[in-house]
Amino acid sequence: MFPCLSLLRRAALSSVLLFTALCASHASAAPAHKVIVDMDIGDDIDDAFALALLLQSPEIEIVGITTAWGDTALRGRLLERLLRETGHADIPVAQGIATPNPTPFTQARYAQRGALPALAPQDAIDFILREIKRQPGQITMLALGPLTNIGAAIARDPATFGKVKQVVMMGGSVRAGYRKSQYVPARPADREYNIVSDVNGAQALFASGVPIVMMPLDSTQIRLDEVERNAIFGHGSPLTDAVTLLYHQWIAAYQPWSSNMPSLFDVVPVTWLIDPASCPATPLRIAVADDGYTREVAGQPNAQVCLASDQPRFFRIVMQRLLK
Repeated sequence: MFPCLSLLRRAALSSVLLFTALCASHASAAPAHKVIVDMDIGDDIDDAFALALLLQSPEIEIVGITTAWGDTALRGRLLERLLRETGHADIPVAQGIATPNPTPFTQARYAQRGALPALAPQDAIDFILREIKRQPGQITMLALGPLTNIGAAIARDPATFGKVKQVVMMGGSVRAGYRKSQYVPARPADREYNIVSDVNGAQALFASGVPIVMMPLDSTQIRLDEVERNAIFGHGSPLTDAVTLLYHQWIAAYQPWSSNMPSLFDVVPVTWLIDPASCPATPLRIAVADDGYTREVAGQPNAQVCLASDQPRFFRIVMQRLLK
């Protein structure tokens, strides 16, 4: 009898200790990143994969999405359909500044064939500044396109924009340029698309003094191979089905520079938010030249720059989240 009582007491103590440990773990868990996503979804396909990963990551609270560059109204319609059909219609979408855009809007049919009419647009600059003012020091700007909206927000109210927690961005080229394969030698640094599309916006950001985490071409040219593509496309959730359709519209569009194996440029900053070890950063001073080059220069660092990704770690994050 007494040994049984002893065992029961030990079991009860173990349960209490386990419950205490779980409560402590829950209490010490980091709060979710409050993120405004500024993106040019609809041209290249990496934006769609980045958004899918954001929606599958409880560490990230999407405060809203702002559309950047080109036909920002049509980008808004694409986002509204995707969010509505995947159960995320409560996420606000705000329309950014429209610009000329020579890049094909490859996923326009998805946007145009939404079942419901587009909502009356919010203004992206108003939205960004309002949320930063409402939650000073808490908002991360996740910049996945040309920096037109961010440059405009800085110009309109630099004091409010200065209260942003950080800007995490895909853009620039520091020590390596574009390449089609990791098995060929890296080119010298190039004029990267997001930066060269709006040099003034990029210059305004790097001169603003806000914390910047930068993922340039050096660390973001990660290819989505056939094995991973097939696993995602065959998964069958509403979210992976939407990404699959957008991918096939991207493939079907005329874009002679692309292949069926997309580069996941914009996914890298998202994985960094989830796990900074996936893309370790180095403090550097970056100068944005008038010709669009982002050059490493001497002086006080103004950005944390990831120059190489941990690709196995990256794919563990991406695949586990998209297939869960």
